[in-house]
Amino acid sequence: MKTLQEIQQIREEKRKELDLRVNLNATTKEKHILVCRGTGCTSSKSPKIIEKFKELVKEKELSNVRVIQTGCFGLCAKGPIVIIRPEDTFYAMVTEDDCEEIINTHIIAGKLVERLLCKDVDNTVVKRLDELNFYKKQKRIALKNCGVINPEDIDEYIAFDGYKALEKVLKTMTPEDVIEEITASGLRGRGGAGFPTGKKWQFTKMAEGEQKYVVCNADEGDPGAFMDRSILEGDPHCVIEAMMIAGFAIRG
Repeated sequence: MKTLQEIQQIREEKRKELDLRVNLNATTKEKHILVCRGTGCTSSKSPKIIEKFKELVKEKELSNVRVIQTGCFGLCAKGPIVIIRPEDTFYAMVTEDDCEEIINTHIIAGKLVERLLCKDVDNTVVKRLDELNFYKKQKRIALKNCGVINPEDIDEYIAFDGYKALEKVLKTMTPEDVIEEITASGLRGRGGAGFPTGKKWQFTKMAEGEQKYVVCNADEGDPGAFMDRSILEGDPHCVIEAMMIAGFAIRG
């Protein structure tokens, strides 16, 4: 178990290392090849793409290149999706056979693989995912880490302020403070009733019993809806962190 001080140090060091994931002006010679491992891209054989990239990087001794699996980028129809950072180049419908061309042309020669760039609905070619008309006015909140971090690497989550909210709760707040803040936020359930989360936590805190449980309902009730799957696959630690905060708040 890491101490809070150790977590803070990991956050600072890892955040500098991963600056190129979010900073297009990152001063680095390193390249990160991000490959989607969301359900849609996985079904289109993205795991084989990841392995092929890793094989090529090792074969060509590209010590400044890292291949990273990520959660869903949000555009499953164009998958498998590959994004090269820090320039943020977006390649769509990539196959295993395309990997060597991406390595040779983009990574080594520094040129775009034009044929793999995505076309928007108006047939305009875009170089970055956020240049698509569908995404231009959107801001990710719950899914902000999906497509940015490796969901299986806790240190990457920590680097992007993961477990910082839990740290604040444990250091500076009481269960009553947490419930009050959640209530004031207006946070509600995502089901049809939209029941206020603050009330749920308050009622559970008031309930009798020495032992209480926080359960994550990870069932996708609507086939193909992918309501919760994207966050569970792409940013699982944010769910775990929220459950830990809930557990702190509802204790008797």
